Amino acid sequence: MSLLEKTPRTTRPAAPAAAREPRITDEHGRRVRPGELVLRYLLLLVVLALTVGPFLWQLSTSLKGPTEDIFSSPPSFLPAHPTLHNYARVADTIPVWDYALNSLKVASAGVVTNCAGSALAGYALARLRYRGRRATTLVFVLAMLVPVEGIVIAQFTTMRELGLNNTLVGVVLPGAVGAMNVLLMRNAFRALPYQIEEAAYVDGADAWQRFLRIALPSVRGTLAVVAIFAFMGAWDDFLWPLVVLSDPDRFTLTIGLNYLHGTFANDERLVAAGTVIAVAPLIVLFACLQRYFFRGVGEGAVKG
Repeated sequence: MSLLEKTPRTTRPAAPAAAREPRITDEHGRRVRPGELVLRYLLLLVVLALTVGPFLWQLSTSLKGPTEDIFSSPPSFLPAHPTLHNYARVADTIPVWDYALNSLKVASAGVVTNCAGSALAGYALARLRYRGRRATTLVFVLAMLVPVEGIVIAQFTTMRELGLNNTLVGVVLPGAVGAMNVLLMRNAFRALPYQIEEAAYVDGADAWQRFLRIALPSVRGTLAVVAIFAFMGAWDDFLWPLVVLSDPDRFTLTIGLNYLHGTFANDERLVAAGTVIAVAPLIVLFACLQRYFFRGVGEGAVKG
């Protein structure tokens, strides 16, 4: 036996886990440098300021009293004496709650029609086998490329011929089923494994049973995304209700808030309070459905 074999090998002791430098990685496991991480957070703060900043400024303006200067330089973000008097003035100036009720009717009907119609159309495009399925999918994709302003005259003429002018049904009907919502549901249904439906088919389940009992409960997240998009689109729509409605009693909230802009005077506090009233239901809806929303975005993501 040689001298090298008799000599025991010594190994360097491993550094304790607490003494190791913490390693920051991204979603792919790649290491992120500290400078790059700081840059990312700075960009996120800039985006946050651009998106949330205007709403916070409107909220601050709506809480300022008549004695506070909202055009001061430098601007004062926090109100010195917060008050809710501006919200009461909005209700005294216009029937804001009647307009909000009309908007709620339109938005609720839009949610029901979009969820039902998009789920049925998406399931047919994803699961059923028939001639012209790819061409039908292409039609929905092309429908997303058509601007609303280009077809608003045709929509108005159609509603007039149907006798639905100046009605809330005429407001709901053109947006009853959105092309983007149909494609979201199609992609969500395509992501489901075919073996589940094949087992149900062997057990004697027809297409309606497979849709209602197997496919639809598996895509509840995407259905929540469709509901949020439909509610936001109907609640925030301004152009189409302005065109089709002429009776002030049937005005939606977005049209009614336009009366807060006076011809010779304009109170920004009143406008800000009306804006907060209009945005509040959207915030509540998203807060209630946010866990389904983020899960549904992954279910209905476009895949190659």
